[in-house]
Amino acid sequence: MGSSRLPGKILKSIGGRPLLGHIFFRLSFLKHEVKTILATSTSDKDDIVEIFCKENNVTCFRGSELNVLERYYSCAKQYSFDHVIRLTADNPFYDIEELDNLIDLHLTSGADYSHSFAYLPYGTGAEIFTFNALERSYKMGSQPNHIEHVNEYITDNSELFKIEVLSVSTEKNRPDIRLTVDTPEDYEKMCFIAKYIGQEYIPIEAVIRHLS
Repeated sequence: MGSSRLPGKILKSIGGRPLLGHIFFRLSFLKHEVKTILATSTSDKDDIVEIFCKENNVTCFRGSELNVLERYYSCAKQYSFDHVIRLTADNPFYDIEELDNLIDLHLTSGADYSHSFAYLPYGTGAEIFTFNALERSYKMGSQPNHIEHVNEYITDNSELFKIEVLSVSTEKNRPDIRLTVDTPEDYEKMCFIAKYIGQEYIPIEAVIRHLS
């Protein structure tokens, strides 16, 4: 809730549903069985996030506000996860079809870290860590960017990890399109997309066609 550029953005309404609500709604279409947890901070301003979780039957974990890597690691350790899918809370239109494909790639390849950021529109891709890779990052990552961005110890030391990158269809290969909420202008664009397309589940292909 403490975003400096757009405070409270994760609960702002987009097409009649809060941003966080869009993420959990879209996850309901995931074919793989997963345990979904919202990992927020212990800051007072995020108390409302825990209330949202209780009202929507979502498990809530609270940890460090500034050390995001520690928060992820502590959450994964508490729930004894073997693999961790990371979705950040500023992206309302995750591509769930490609998330299923990413999970398949990650599990079948035996990767330490897998992601779908290279080709999909910015804000619709995801990443997956093994718990071991996350733990190594937590124990070895010492730079500010490692602590803030969770995945950057791995990307800064890629030779130490087996990394897989998901390929997508030509139709979805549009990393130039931005579908994240970081600024008031981003938020207005997401609201316009939700209104213009007018579908409860908004396909990524429809967004790409609209913005192309």
